[in-house]
Amino acid sequence: MQENQIMIHVRFAPNGTVTEIGERPSALSSQDWFNHLSKNSGDYYQSFSGGRGLFRLTREQFDTAKTPWSNGKGAQS
Repeated sequence: MQENQIMIHVRFAPNGTVTEIGERPSALSSQDWFNHLSKNSGDYYQSFSGGRGLFRLTREQFDTAKTPWSNGKGAQS
């Protein structure tokens, strides 16, 4: 594993909605953070059995994904 790699763990409910996800900005729901990461970093996601998954991002990818919420105001449409 790379030292600068960020691992974001995801847990799903039986209906497929996200119940828990790591590194989530406080301005977002768990589902919205997962949707954002999936849209922008989906190639770095791995699904597991038992309703679990994992994003493996470099520090740079993670910082880029979280940038819209770094100012405390949230992403702008």
